[in-house]
Amino acid sequence: MLPPRQPPAVYASPYGPFPMFRPTMAAVPLVLAALACAEPSARPLTLTLTTRASGGEVMQSPSSVARLAPNELGRIPILEYHLIGDKESRWMVERGHFRRQLELLYERGYRPITVAELIDRKITLPAGQSPVVFTFDDASPSQFSYVERNGVLEVDPNSAIGIWLDFHRKHPDWGNKATFCLLPAAAAGHAFFGDKGIEGQKTAWRFRKVKFLADNGFELCGHTLWHANLAKYSDAEVQEQIARGIMAIDSAVPGYRVRTFALPLGVWPKNRALARAGEWRDPRTGLVVRYNFDAVLEVSGGPARSPFDSKFDPLRLPRVEVFGNALEQVLDQLDRTRTRYVSAGESAVVARTRPASSTVVPKR
Repeated sequence: MLPPRQPPAVYASPYGPFPMFRPTMAAVPLVLAALACAEPSARPLTLTLTTRASGGEVMQSPSSVARLAPNELGRIPILEYHLIGDKESRWMVERGHFRRQLELLYERGYRPITVAELIDRKITLPAGQSPVVFTFDDASPSQFSYVERNGVLEVDPNSAIGIWLDFHRKHPDWGNKATFCLLPAAAAGHAFFGDKGIEGQKTAWRFRKVKFLADNGFELCGHTLWHANLAKYSDAEVQEQIARGIMAIDSAVPGYRVRTFALPLGVWPKNRALARAGEWRDPRTGLVVRYNFDAVLEVSGGPARSPFDSKFDPLRLPRVEVFGNALEQVLDQLDRTRTRYVSAGESAVVARTRPASSTVVPKR
């Protein structure tokens, strides 16, 4: 039986020292090099490149957003965010920068989809637009916080969800489609977006936040109970960590089916199959909690293959960690190498710009 909350000395937090397998800025050129080796589009396109001005602001070049040929075998960035705050760091994106990233993606023709929509090949975008997947790991207060005014709870406009909802109001075609990978019982407020007064967040608000996300179209994703390094634990403990995380989500949103799981630290358990499916019996009640995910998220690896590519593997999805200028560089490289997924609209046939190197999965 695992303890109800991970001791701080053991807590595998992504905000302290990390093992060497975690990527740093040095990994960004490797991701870009991999993109450069992908198959290019056969048609020319106009690029919109980004540069970094003084003060950290991301500026666009004078050229307009690209008019891209349909390419539904192109790559799709699955973005990984941790903290949204008042400064830039390895694990934090400054709030103003986050707002500019949303605007940049929108102007480039990207629109959000969830992980569930990606694996279901439910990419119903108008011709010329591109999907992007947002994932938010660890359920920190900076991602979703409330402010209380005269006894009424309001979404903090400076939290990630507050910024997102404001952007959605200004751009209705930017849907409430992001995937939140949740920790229900971790330290430092990483317990369904804050508890025990940490960063002003009350324990009583936690379930309300999780239900708000589900009710408004966002996807809920498992991430273990308290961000456990699964490689360190027995098969039984791995299943308990994952199952109790899912059980906590069900407590907040009864009957919700969690389809996606994000590996803490990107570390697989010794028995890799348990990252996808397993079960745990509550010794107090005898209740058996089972899980069977349709998607497993890793922590890095660059933009993902198209779900119409036969080499697409939903049980090993790579992501792009967002920090510094990594997002802007990846977007530029996708355009430069013409390897970006571009929708063909309502076409019943998978659009590709040249013969594919792998088998094409037909649209349903």
